Amino acid sequence: MHPKNIHKDSYNFEDLVSSNPELSKYVFVNKYGTTTIDFATPEAVLQLNRALLKHHYQIENWSIPKNYLCPPIPGRADYIHHLADLFSKGKIDGQIKGIDIGVGANAIYPILANRIYGWKMIGTDIEKNSVDAAKANIQANPNLSENIEIQLQEDRGSIFKGVIEDGEFYHFSMCNPPFHSSEKEASKASARKLKNLGIKDSSELNFGGQANELWCNGGEALFLKRMIRESALFKTQVGWFTSLVSKKENLPNIYKQLKKLKANFRTIEMGQGNKKSRLIAWNFDRVSVK
Repeated sequence: MHPKNIHKDSYNFEDLVSSNPELSKYVFVNKYGTTTIDFATPEAVLQLNRALLKHHYQIENWSIPKNYLCPPIPGRADYIHHLADLFSKGKIDGQIKGIDIGVGANAIYPILANRIYGWKMIGTDIEKNSVDAAKANIQANPNLSENIEIQLQEDRGSIFKGVIEDGEFYHFSMCNPPFHSSEKEASKASARKLKNLGIKDSSELNFGGQANELWCNGGEALFLKRMIRESALFKTQVGWFTSLVSKKENLPNIYKQLKKLKANFRTIEMGQGNKKSRLIAWNFDRVSVK
């Protein structure tokens, strides 16, 4: 994990339970003598997230609707710290402003971006239920409301259009795109995850997540191709365009598209435990920050 990530060490469950007593129902000592929770239990993960947000980030009220994705906070914080590295060598006047594309019901990226670095954020999503839930999370915490705005992207075929207005400048955009190209592909991936967790009956666990969180036409590869193409229309209004890339095999086509548009880009490797991912960041021939 990023060296600045406060979650790089093991969880202190005593402190976390103190912040969120509901978590105590799910904490146990496993056969290796390690205090942990069952990460295959959605309610346990939800209560862990609530404890982490309250203990480390002073977020008193946070929730997600049933069957929506519950994000792993350490990995989400890692993305934020790597974004901060993009600005570490430049001088920036005023507050950093960013856009989270596909904010989801949890609004976790804007929350962490604001609480860790004090950034001002806009989160967008194409699904109204997600937008409503994200707004509720922001409004439930007065320390967030002045710096985080949640918007519905009414044009499902657009990414930046309708969000970035004329004359506006954002230091970065970020995105965790849908991984899969179809419900069938997402189901197969969930089945593999269930098997790895030692769960034979898929009815025992619902990973949650609405359709637009898990899959889209063409999957991650096509989504990022669209994003890169549209980003060229806003190259003077965004300092760094960024996105997670979960599938390494998609990188060659991403690089090809970026080179075609004469973009400057870099790949940042990320890792949480055994999981490896990467962050792609690009901009065009201009000063990358103001």
